[in-house]
Amino acid sequence: MTRHDLTGKVAVVTGGSKGLGLAMATGFAQAGADVVVSSRKLEACEKAAAGIRSLGRRCLPVSCHVGDWSQCDTLIERTLAEFGRIDVLVNNAGIAPVAPRLLEVTEPLFDKTIGVNLKGPLRLGARAAEHMGPGSAIINISSVASVRPIAYTAVYAAAKAGLNVLTAVMAQEFAPKGIRANGIICGTFWTDSFRSSIPSEEAAAAVAQGCVLKRVADADEIVGTALYLATDASSYTTGQMIQVDGGVLP
Repeated sequence: MTRHDLTGKVAVVTGGSKGLGLAMATGFAQAGADVVVSSRKLEACEKAAAGIRSLGRRCLPVSCHVGDWSQCDTLIERTLAEFGRIDVLVNNAGIAPVAPRLLEVTEPLFDKTIGVNLKGPLRLGARAAEHMGPGSAIINISSVASVRPIAYTAVYAAAKAGLNVLTAVMAQEFAPKGIRANGIICGTFWTDSFRSSIPSEEAAAAVAQGCVLKRVADADEIVGTALYLATDASSYTTGQMIQVDGGVLP
């Protein structure tokens, strides 16, 4: 269990105020880390931070739209000002607007989707790595859409596929500094966005049939994989995309 210890470490989690991000931020705190919780809405970050502080850890809430590079820079600078270090960066913030066909993809939809899902992680990874030491870790949160795209998720799938490639590039570039970069390809989890997008329990059950385990995962079921990638338990793992999807069927 000591190999999953984050005592004395600082973890930055984007999209950390709810869903998978909050689950990972809480899991890191339970493993001993101090945490920076970031999302676009400061009030939501502050609420999440209060819960993490109740675990006895320090937590800094920061409002950040990751599609804006100046806000990405501010997130890194505020983390360093508060904690003086960055040991784990989780690029979790993401959006998945859809269009029924390519001709109906608008330029704002395209730019926003690429900005949040790919542009932001590139900037945050590059800036964070300047201040990360040996044994540090970057975790990029991808989607099964990146390897099994369907028509209406085209832009989102393309952005996440780009994130998969970016993960491999980060692993190569940052390896000389002792920084590992890996990703998690997520299947379907019970998050606020999934609940809002699914019309009924029957529809959710139908989605669940698409994986071997025949169910939708709880948000905290991502934590074990995230802890593995964030800690010395994965000291010889880099440039990898681990699928946490319940065994998605072909």
